[in-house]
Amino acid sequence: MALVTIDELTSLTMLALEKAGASLSAAKAAARALVAADAQGLASHGVSRVPQYTTFLRNGRSSTTAIPKIVHSKGGACLIDAQSGMAYEACALAIQTATARAREFGISCVGVTNSNHFGAAAVHLEPLGRAGLVGLAFSNSPAAMPAWGGKTPLFGTNPIAAIFPRRDAEPLVIDLALSEAARGKIMLAAKDGKPIPLGWAVDKDGKPTTDAKAALAGSMLPVGGVKGAMIALTVELLAIALTGSAFGFEADSFFSDEGNQPRLGQLFLAIDPGALAGSDVYFSRIETLLGMMLQDDGVRLPGERRHGLAVKAAQHGIEIPDALHAQIVALAGRLS
Repeated sequence: MALVTIDELTSLTMLALEKAGASLSAAKAAARALVAADAQGLASHGVSRVPQYTTFLRNGRSSTTAIPKIVHSKGGACLIDAQSGMAYEACALAIQTATARAREFGISCVGVTNSNHFGAAAVHLEPLGRAGLVGLAFSNSPAAMPAWGGKTPLFGTNPIAAIFPRRDAEPLVIDLALSEAARGKIMLAAKDGKPIPLGWAVDKDGKPTTDAKAALAGSMLPVGGVKGAMIALTVELLAIALTGSAFGFEADSFFSDEGNQPRLGQLFLAIDPGALAGSDVYFSRIETLLGMMLQDDGVRLPGERRHGLAVKAAQHGIEIPDALHAQIVALAGRLS
């Protein structure tokens, strides 16, 4: 394993993306988010995506000339067009806009259309938590799961994330995909030639499988059965019907170098606790619940592990596989 500082890994990632055609601002936004994911132990949504992103930039699946902009606006709501570029710059603009409008209106809803893979959902919400705002994030993704009772993949793994600020502690962070496992984990297993647990996916014939490559060619299974499938449907409608983006079945797989521009959708909500029961009440209620949770041995607060790993990474660096490090160095045009 290669041990790389956060600054060095961010710089390498930026260079690799720029060399593939991304603008400086797009490369910077993506690099920060990818490295943050690795720092928090989310390797499947970290710099392991750099080879994929550079390929997409070179073959047109991600636009190299995209400049995200607000295209519709009304009160606390607005829509940002990512113009088929990488998602991160558009999502950063969405969070910046959501913060300002939540401050003004008490609540804001910002959609992103014509977007792309947006990585670890909760990473986008961190600025909202630092600003003392409650945040929610929704996104669709290329089709991976069937509608309940069906066989044809229609919905993506459709992640949901939430962040709840605390007065004198790190925010509570909730982040999950609606499949039994994140598709990125199966992607990593396929690359490493490792099996996956039974119950994560079925093959193209609808049969349960532990073969990661067969799972990628088949369908993911929703978490919680029919309940998970209904939540996936809800996210698909929130992220797509409100933004005018492409449904999961209209977007080609991220696991193919060739294909269309996915034109995915994201939706971000920001809520000012002071606009409702008030900040003091909000913080008091949060701590009351968390205090009760922690009375049981073994309870770990969501986001606690991420924060601990991020602190460690800032001090000691991030470990990534030697082969991946060499690949990013080569993509960045540097000599190892």
